[in-house]
Amino acid sequence: MIKQLLAVLALATTSLTGHAAEPDSAALKDKLESTLGMSVSAIADSPVPGLKQATTDRGLFYISDEGRYFMQARIFDLQNGMKNITETALADMRLEGIKQFKKDAIQFKAKKEKHEITVFTDTTCGYCRKMHKEIEQLNALGITVNYLAFPRNGLSSPTYDEMVSVWCAEDPAKALTNAKLDKDVSSAQCENTVAKQYEFGQSVGVSGTPNIILENGTLIPGYQPAGMLAQALDAE
Repeated sequence: MIKQLLAVLALATTSLTGHAAEPDSAALKDKLESTLGMSVSAIADSPVPGLKQATTDRGLFYISDEGRYFMQARIFDLQNGMKNITETALADMRLEGIKQFKKDAIQFKAKKEKHEITVFTDTTCGYCRKMHKEIEQLNALGITVNYLAFPRNGLSSPTYDEMVSVWCAEDPAKALTNAKLDKDVSSAQCENTVAKQYEFGQSVGVSGTPNIILENGTLIPGYQPAGMLAQALDAE
């Protein structure tokens, strides 16, 4: 952590003492996309003088004002209880993305809803299957579960094709359950956002499955038993 903070401060100092004209946000965006091959959706000011915050399809990064230095790091506010500024920005990105994919999620709704979570899932993931076996327990605890697709092996994998078939099924919730029970899922094609869901997950820190986004945007990697998850949600 200390090394990351020193790196941020060093970059900020370098940027502030440089004499070259600073490129604008569009120029920084073009440079990142042409140099690193990533898609950049936004360039914004960061809390650290001399650094810009870059929102990309591969996550949140920082670039020095003059466009020379690029880094992946966590920024902490020493004057505000070591608040993780980067995680706060990522949480906001997650919540905004969830809104955009609301109609595309496969939902298992609690009758007496107290909480709502979003889970990035893969049909072949063992812990995803274990979590899904507890879906009735989660619902009974008042937790609505919204699933988004995250085929772990990428968009050229058989799992991706299966997840497209799940999302395009007449009853996606039933198809998802069948897939996680190793039952056959009829091949289907339709206009879908499975690839975009996967890319969204990558952009907000998802690297495996299951990954759970809580109501405040916090990302919890890995399987969590229903009871523990309910406790964590109640404690928010």
